[in-house]
Amino acid sequence: MKRNSVKIRAAAPKDSGLLAPMNHRLIRDSGHRNPMNIDQLTRRMRRWLKGEYKGCVFEMDGKTVGYCVYRKEEDFLYVRQLYIERAYRRKGLGLEVVKIMRKTIWKNYPLLRMDVLVRNRPGVHFWRAAGFKDYCLTLESVN
Repeated sequence: MKRNSVKIRAAAPKDSGLLAPMNHRLIRDSGHRNPMNIDQLTRRMRRWLKGEYKGCVFEMDGKTVGYCVYRKEEDFLYVRQLYIERAYRRKGLGLEVVKIMRKTIWKNYPLLRMDVLVRNRPGVHFWRAAGFKDYCLTLESVN
């Protein structure tokens, strides 16, 4: 059975309560240290979407299956977060979303950048499969 195609709509500040729990799962799935709870993430998402970030919500078969937030920089477009719900992963949906975004919403930005945690091997693999190449490695030392 063929799945219906994904629909992409613009995210608005009012979507912050929808996006924050997915952001919380993204933080956990990627191994990020961010300790924020869902209320804090909701406030941050609302501030982002009212400010410098734009967002998209991904829907399929009447369900929200993911989201993305990004912002324009001087020379590139920075993809801050892209999340696909766990039940929809490893089925090509993420790659389909990136392909659609590049052909439509991001079409005027030939250079895209994003950060992926080094230990987030599934994330690194996904972005490389989407055509991204290693650019820099950020190192840190914690006392």
